[in-house]
Amino acid sequence: MRSTLTDIARDSGVSTATVDRVLNNRPGVSGRTRTIVMETATRLGYFGQAEPTMERIRLDFVLPEGTNTFIANLKAQLERQCAAQDGIEYQLHSVEGFNPLSLAQKLAALRPVTQGVGLIALDHPAVREEMRALAEAGIKVVTLASDILHVARTGYVGIDNRAAGRLGGYLLGRLLPPTQGKIALFAGSLSYRGHEEREMGFRHIVSEEFRHLEVVQMREIRDDRQRAYEETLALLDRHPDLAGIYNIGGGSSGIGSALEDRGRGKSIVFIGHELTEKLETAAAVGHDGRRDRPESARRGP
Repeated sequence: MRSTLTDIARDSGVSTATVDRVLNNRPGVSGRTRTIVMETATRLGYFGQAEPTMERIRLDFVLPEGTNTFIANLKAQLERQCAAQDGIEYQLHSVEGFNPLSLAQKLAALRPVTQGVGLIALDHPAVREEMRALAEAGIKVVTLASDILHVARTGYVGIDNRAAGRLGGYLLGRLLPPTQGKIALFAGSLSYRGHEEREMGFRHIVSEEFRHLEVVQMREIRDDRQRAYEETLALLDRHPDLAGIYNIGGGSSGIGSALEDRGRGKSIVFIGHELTEKLETAAAVGHDGRRDRPESARRGP
């Protein structure tokens, strides 16, 4: 740390006011005292000391590509937060969201250049191995939104996904009538531990408290609006008496558009996650807003 006026005054045997007069070349100090103060200041390294430069830290964030609004908002927030911090150099990387080998390759490429990695990680042996390699190289690793257990990581930033799934099941069960009913689940990919945990939590609460509900379908839609739209239309064709839908991941606007196009927007209870500016409610997706619908929805009548 840089020496202070108090340090110089103590070693010189004078007051801090005298030191201040000497260092600022003001009158009222004898020549001898002035010499003693200047020699002490030099010995303590007061002169020529530059403020310590802050070491720049390189951070990298690896997130899935695609149309998921939650991921887009997360990227924007990461950019804002990193840009507001001094001494941080950062870069955001997009990889194929459901390809663990692509994610593992990106992590391997970052190992020689980064000091910290944040990622939404697929639970796959190749990804686990690269996360371990990062940790062994002294690189801090943080999982975002979806965690991976039993690997060396600094921390997890996200919600309790099992509890989120239980809440989704509880809301669906409470909002549906207490009679026999069919419900369906959509997920981005169960390769994400967070999606798997939400499904487990959902099924547990339904089996515990709402046994009159029957899960008739579970589909992975890769958080894609178009795929969600098409899968929902097919679901409604197979089960015209469907009572409820729980969407574990992204693509909710596609599901909402399909329900609206089939006139089921008010007769099916739809529970999802991640309230965004484009998805205030499932019923509002199609309200005077066909521009936000998937391509096939916009081509419809």
